Amino acid sequence: MQATREPNQPNVRLASLSSIRPGQRVCVVGVNAGRNMQGRLLAMGLIKGAEISVISKAGHGPLLISLGESRMTIGHGMAEKIIVT
Repeated sequence: MQATREPNQPNVRLASLSSIRPGQRVCVVGVNAGRNMQGRLLAMGLIKGAEISVISKAGHGPLLISLGESRMTIGHGMAEKIIVT
């Protein structure tokens, strides 16, 4: 997903989590996925407003992220569906 601008907030740039570089801190603004994946992400704490950091990623492989004091790995496909700013 390419970074785009949200219509009512011209200075906000949206991107998928998969496009974020290691070391960057972002905020979850939404999820473009079905109910099952939304439920999984909710259970992991990846909800709208959650602040996460990308610790590492391997090309099109999994991403290691931090959410608060927790560390978790998510697949590249799932990361593409998480919209952040």
